[in-house]
Amino acid sequence: MTSRRPRLGFVGLGWIGAMRLEAVAGMSGGAEVVAICDASPGRLESTARNHAGAACFQSYEDMMSRAAGLRLDGVVIATPNALHAPQALAALDRGLAVFCQQPLALDAATARSLVDAARQAGRRLAVDDAYRFTAGARCLRELIAGGALGRVLFLDAAFHNAFGPDKPWCFDPELSGGGALIDQGVHLIDLAFWLLGEPEVRSVTGSLARGAAAVEDFASARIEMAGGAVMSLAASWHAHAGQDCVIRSQVFGTAGGADFRNVAGSFYDFELARFDGSGTTIETRESRGWINQAVLHWVERLGVDPGFDPAVERSVAVSAVVDAVYRAVDRS
Repeated sequence: MTSRRPRLGFVGLGWIGAMRLEAVAGMSGGAEVVAICDASPGRLESTARNHAGAACFQSYEDMMSRAAGLRLDGVVIATPNALHAPQALAALDRGLAVFCQQPLALDAATARSLVDAARQAGRRLAVDDAYRFTAGARCLRELIAGGALGRVLFLDAAFHNAFGPDKPWCFDPELSGGGALIDQGVHLIDLAFWLLGEPEVRSVTGSLARGAAAVEDFASARIEMAGGAVMSLAASWHAHAGQDCVIRSQVFGTAGGADFRNVAGSFYDFELARFDGSGTTIETRESRGWINQAVLHWVERLGVDPGFDPAVERSVAVSAVVDAVYRAVDRS
């Protein structure tokens, strides 16, 4: 197929949205930024200075009403969690492809409806699974798939943040859908499924702890998978971690182990350590280059084939695990 430059709109121009926008705009021959949208007039105005040719909207509905005239091919969504699903659906209903921040939806039923809508529309729908594009995670996946670690018995995943979110909507369950679990835990679950080859989930248990906010500061879960692998998950805000953050996915197998982990409390620097008994070998080390690769990959694929990609089905499974933890806590 011949590649073409997709025409894109961007909604949500906060830190993540702006970073994704600038990464896409900086691609050599990658895409055309033809529309930008944010409810904040200040953010919209400052962003427009660097994208003079883009149409500006404070209302997403207005941007969608102009989609045909703008000849949009897709949208990149970086708005509060509760807006992801309605905004993605509005785009898919107009035949547009969608790239969305995690989580795709606040629950698995809604995520399923979006995946079905994308399939029916024949359009590419993707979520920001950036950690899959780290060199460490890719090397770890190859080690697991190639049998170098033997049969995986246990995966210990953690994402502890010494800080809390800086946006008020994150603490509003109607807008966020939850706290540390749906904010940070979704990335750990998504990465685990990808590393382990999409195993079926057999059971989920979990617990939450809340501080003064209406959403959880701390979440933990135990996920038992087909084939015998067990995942332990912990995610927290305002953690006393001794550093800015702890991010890791540690795998124990019958023939070896490995630890995909951040370095010195960094949100951006990662390494993969491989274990053999008491010995350790550093397989990869990297900084920052991975952080925008998911959206850049989506743009590249969109330019070649805008059609539905079944890989997004994983988002439904991720949401189902999050749902199961929240349900288990509600029943307790």
